[in-house]
Amino acid sequence: MTKTTDQVALDQWYAVETVAEITDAPIATRLLGQDIEITRDGDGFRVREILDDGGRGPALPVQEKYGCLWTTLGTPERSIVEIPEAYESDRRYVPCGWVKMRASGLRVVENFLDMAHFPFVHTDILGSEPHTEVPQYKSEIRRDVDEVWATNCSFFQPQMTATRPEGEFTQLTYRVPSPFVVMLYRACPTKPGRRDAIALFIQPMEEDLCRATPVMYLLDDEASVTQLRRFEQVIFLQDRIIVENQRPLLMPLEPRAEIPTRADSSSVAYRRWLKEKGLRYGTTAEAG
Repeated sequence: MTKTTDQVALDQWYAVETVAEITDAPIATRLLGQDIEITRDGDGFRVREILDDGGRGPALPVQEKYGCLWTTLGTPERSIVEIPEAYESDRRYVPCGWVKMRASGLRVVENFLDMAHFPFVHTDILGSEPHTEVPQYKSEIRRDVDEVWATNCSFFQPQMTATRPEGEFTQLTYRVPSPFVVMLYRACPTKPGRRDAIALFIQPMEEDLCRATPVMYLLDDEASVTQLRRFEQVIFLQDRIIVENQRPLLMPLEPRAEIPTRADSSSVAYRRWLKEKGLRYGTTAEAG
């Protein structure tokens, strides 16, 4: 695999490692088909391309944000996504580790948006029978901020949090601020009027291979960090099985390629948004 020529993909910011996990030993990984190396540089960090001859390219732009190291292979016009909840002092920051998946990172975003699979994949956690219907909700491309949002979502969840085993209907909001970042806002059962925030940062290594890390900003003051992390990891590993078994592994953007239902309106909006941007990397369209 070689680095893509898809400029839309190149001009994005990507989380590539958890800052706390970067040691003095160089870390080799891949981004958009390009081998890269992460190293410590004094008090900061350096990311460089690994060249075909084994040399290293010039230092790439880097930023530390949300506990992760971010970089880009292009020239982003936009900043890294803003998550206001990350700056609220009463929230608990819970990084949940990285999971590698043999699938397009776009497929991972789409799966994150899908409520219909809750009762069948996350049985007795995020969903259960007979509560299988996805009530109608609103999906839109918000042109003023260039993001995809799904609002007025509700679903019955048997286990609201790591320490609340009783089930109830919960209000959900989804946000896609960039092609490889997706967020969930969930009404907090113990703090009326406020919402937990869960972000998923995806590192597209190749078109059909990615890494992803959930990062949570929670109002839960009862559960231990281990409980919270285990709760999210169980869900994410269940999703991994589904995502890796989808065919094709890449994301089709043509409307007739896969037949959507009413429950898929957020996915339809997401795909339309990607197509408008001209993104090809990780899709069944011809990519560079």
